[in-house]
Amino acid sequence: MNTSATFSCRSHCGACCTAPSITSPIPGMPDGKPAGVRCVQLGEDERCRIFGKPERPAFCGGLQPSAEMCGDSREQAIRWLGELERATAP
Repeated sequence: MNTSATFSCRSHCGACCTAPSITSPIPGMPDGKPAGVRCVQLGEDERCRIFGKPERPAFCGGLQPSAEMCGDSREQAIRWLGELERATAP
């Protein structure tokens, strides 16, 4: 499997905007967000409203879609990100 290939976000997923905690401020969420909570910037279409904008947290920009993270479904992505969250919790 070629892991360097470009991997695109799955339509209507938003797992990466729900599963992980974000400790930096997000517009509308000045204290960040806890794991498992939907980001207020996640639109009804499950796309980030502040994607590519300077106010988007660096954490979000660093979280790139991959076959390992995204799996074959939103549910798999939520599960993988949840496991990562637990493994990296202080």
